[in-house]
Amino acid sequence: MKNRVYKYIFSEFIRYFMVVIFAVTAIIWTIQAVNFLDLVTEDGHAFLIYLYYSFLTLPKIITKLIPFTFLIASMLTILKLEKDNELIILWTSGLNKINIVNLIFRISLLVMLVQITMSSLITPTTLNYSRNLIKNSELQFVPSLLKEKRFNDTVEGLTIFVNSRSVDGIYEDIFIRDEGTTLTNVSGGKGSSTIFAKSGYVSSDEKSLVLQNGNIQRDVKDGTISIIKFKKTSIYLSGLSTKTTSEPKIQETSTLHLIKCLDGNETEIQNCNRTNDFQKDVKIEMNKRFGMPMYIPLISLIVCFILSSRKDKRISAYNKYIFFILGFIILVASEITVRYSGLSLKNLLTYYLFPISFVPIIYFFLMRTFKYENLN
Repeated sequence: MKNRVYKYIFSEFIRYFMVVIFAVTAIIWTIQAVNFLDLVTEDGHAFLIYLYYSFLTLPKIITKLIPFTFLIASMLTILKLEKDNELIILWTSGLNKINIVNLIFRISLLVMLVQITMSSLITPTTLNYSRNLIKNSELQFVPSLLKEKRFNDTVEGLTIFVNSRSVDGIYEDIFIRDEGTTLTNVSGGKGSSTIFAKSGYVSSDEKSLVLQNGNIQRDVKDGTISIIKFKKTSIYLSGLSTKTTSEPKIQETSTLHLIKCLDGNETEIQNCNRTNDFQKDVKIEMNKRFGMPMYIPLISLIVCFILSSRKDKRISAYNKYIFFILGFIILVASEITVRYSGLSLKNLLTYYLFPISFVPIIYFFLMRTFKYENLN
């Protein structure tokens, strides 16, 4: 009978957990996806690249939401069983409340392992892949490079400025500065060049910029400048790559590389140096990946206090709010204190010992509480 009860409670928890994490993730992802539209409108990336990049951020969102989702799902599960009087049936049939506590605690350990896997393996991999995706993708929309009265340096080594744009799509007073490695059809890759044009327009396929009435000034190796005047010329701009960070950020670096970086034996790891500030950031990132999930079992035991009976019904009615707020405060505190966990050994030990030491203490109080309830 116990196994059937455990399977039922576990299935209810999974149902609430999936619904909550899907709903909250969808909201946050939608907001972020709107912000990522700049990749298309400002940087000129293809729409499929934008969608792919947006979806690759989902593991990061899910990882952040797992502790909060666990808090909500576990509370909803207990309150649902209580509302339907299913808990009373379980108690009268001889099932001890501490058995339910043990079940919820085991579920929390499973969720903790899921978050550790997400934060240490899946999320860094997807974030690094998304960065490389943007880095290696080519521009598809030339109009995105042409902004009125604004210097656009989205592409490495290339600066574009237009003074104005008419209603019929004609750009006036165009300035283009190429450092010599981008527009090889203009500079030949041998030196920097500057292009001035009185007007221009984007070709029908939106891949080239057609310039009218201007000149090209090329820097020659002997220090002179060669000037070529033109009435009409076309510059192919599609296919260029945007400039982006060449090295992955700490949150995009694999856990194995971060461990080797802290160890100091690996000197050829990308995005690793021995400065104090960088080492502190690495420690904080490692604590986010392995320390924060350890607060989930602590939250599970706090939620279990809702199972306790109260003679005063007025106090009992506020139990769910009290313990939810307490669990939420612990989650927020873990998010805040993790930023200081890498500053010193004392902070590090405090961050890890807090959940480890309080779990057995709270479990002991739960056992005493439910033991006296059974005696009554």
